[in-house]
Amino acid sequence: MYINGEWLESDNTFSVTNPATGEVIGRAVDGGQAEASLAIDAAASAFTTWSTSTAYARADVLHKAYGLMIERKQALAELMTSEQGKPLKAALNEVQYAADFLRWFSEEAKRVYGETIPSARADQRFVVRHQAIGVVAAVTPWNYPISMITRKVAPALAAGCTIVLKPAEATPLCAIAVFQILHQAGVPAGVANLVTARNPVPIGQEFCTNPKVKKLTFTGSTKVGKKLAQDAAAQLKRVSMELGGHAPFIVFDDADPVHAAKGASLVKFLNTGQACISPNRIFVQRGILEPFLKTFSQRVENMTVGNGATAGVSIGPLVNQAALDKVSGQVDDAVAKGAILHNGGQRLTTGDLSSGHFFAPTLLSNVNSEMLIYRQETFGPVAAVIAFDSYEEVIEMANDTHYGLAAYVYTQNLSRAMRAFEQLNFGIIGINDINPTSAAAPFGGMNESGLGREGARQGLAEYLETKLGGFSI
Repeated sequence: MYINGEWLESDNTFSVTNPATGEVIGRAVDGGQAEASLAIDAAASAFTTWSTSTAYARADVLHKAYGLMIERKQALAELMTSEQGKPLKAALNEVQYAADFLRWFSEEAKRVYGETIPSARADQRFVVRHQAIGVVAAVTPWNYPISMITRKVAPALAAGCTIVLKPAEATPLCAIAVFQILHQAGVPAGVANLVTARNPVPIGQEFCTNPKVKKLTFTGSTKVGKKLAQDAAAQLKRVSMELGGHAPFIVFDDADPVHAAKGASLVKFLNTGQACISPNRIFVQRGILEPFLKTFSQRVENMTVGNGATAGVSIGPLVNQAALDKVSGQVDDAVAKGAILHNGGQRLTTGDLSSGHFFAPTLLSNVNSEMLIYRQETFGPVAAVIAFDSYEEVIEMANDTHYGLAAYVYTQNLSRAMRAFEQLNFGIIGINDINPTSAAAPFGGMNESGLGREGARQGLAEYLETKLGGFSI
């Protein structure tokens, strides 16, 4: 663990395994509530000095961290592949994405502007300024184990906040590597702290109940996010939540079905389907359903499953046995209720796949609202296709979820695209675009997919308080 600028060792550790092979690849310190409290104290002590440092000084530190991450891109990606399982090419893309947040917020740190407001009184002046909220507690997930850290740490530090991070118990080694970069970049002692643990519950409790923590930011499941937000509400802490998704992918009949199927397959199987913006329900207008399914099935058939470190592999392992059981259960339920299985549908255990958590990339059609996969987030390599007839019908079906993170629309009709953008109740909409994300763009959801935004200038605002000064002169 990294607390107050020092690496703390302990005999109390837990093992970290490779989900593709089951082998132990390292160990991390098993911290608890006491360590979380110690880290919060360190962050609180460092806050005054860091928050009053110049924006240029904070920007310089973040920009140096960006350079170090780019220098270590290959090593970080290889570590991510062994610890999280994603193919090396995808891991390299993630490290670049993570570095982009360091660069973006190093620039945005210098753009925290205030304003003056005219008063009705001749002797009065209003001045508005924005200042760091205080100590931030952050919890990050395993599916994007580096970029989800920089997406929180970079804006917090840019704003002048100090932070304590608890990474996912499945991927602590990636977090350690990121904090080694922050240390080398010159982040002062106590400004950024890392607490690793096998059991996240005691640390989450400390984050929510310690009055020195002024903001909680969490990326993970909706169930856990609700619990943390409820506990943090007792002290009216500021919270931001990036939670689950159930993205619709809508293909209208004026779109090229082959092009749409290629796009849908790329984003559906991104990170083996373990992404909150992954399409869960693929709606295809009935007139082009057959060519869409044909192209999609051919692409699934050509996907290579295996250890992400092996060249040519496009589908890696799922994170653990529970993930396998969930995906398998959704597929079995759908088939039992009438879904058509085109590809996959089973766990893979032959040869080199015998020790990992591998599930065959799967395509289902004839999916309906009575099936679990229609309602539940899958978080795995299963594509569920539903036919539709009219615009009004598909918008209603797409919005029929308590989630609201991402949605996708394929159409060549500008009017239809604009109407869908306005009427879909999701925070991120890709129009003929399967990658509507960037460090420079706001990321976040509506409804039960979260609160607040990450990235862009909106992401920096999440770590700032607004203060008004009324001056009588």
